Amino acid sequence: MPCRGVRGATTVDVNEREALLTATRQLLALLIRRNEIEPQDIASVIFTVTKDLDAEFPALAARQLGWSGVPLLCGYEISVPGSLERCVRVLVHWNTEKPAREVHHVYARGAERLRPDLESPPEADLAELDAWINRQMGSGG
Repeated sequence: MPCRGVRGATTVDVNEREALLTATRQLLALLIRRNEIEPQDIASVIFTVTKDLDAEFPALAARQLGWSGVPLLCGYEISVPGSLERCVRVLVHWNTEKPAREVHHVYARGAERLRPDLESPPEADLAELDAWINRQMGSGG
């Protein structure tokens, strides 16, 4: 089975633990739902954050969604002058039969500027998205 890379990014309003975890959970939820990703099909995930985010590891958000058996790694994004601030990026290595052209990358909360060449996903209903996240957290994924 091929392994596809699924990219995403979001921003965080403030460098606070819950703000970082909430934004990361929302990003992962959008990626999961848009691509119909099942945790057992994930080979590994790499998160990066800009140097202005150090309140928590974004990988904890994946653990909170039940990704207990998925190898996760966090690191810092290269600091480039003028780059997007308070940004969390993710690269999901996903085992799937879907062709690359059917993989949907998700950039949210101002991170769309990182990939203006990509089509923006439909606006998410945040209340519904948060309800889905809470169900996942309650069931262990």
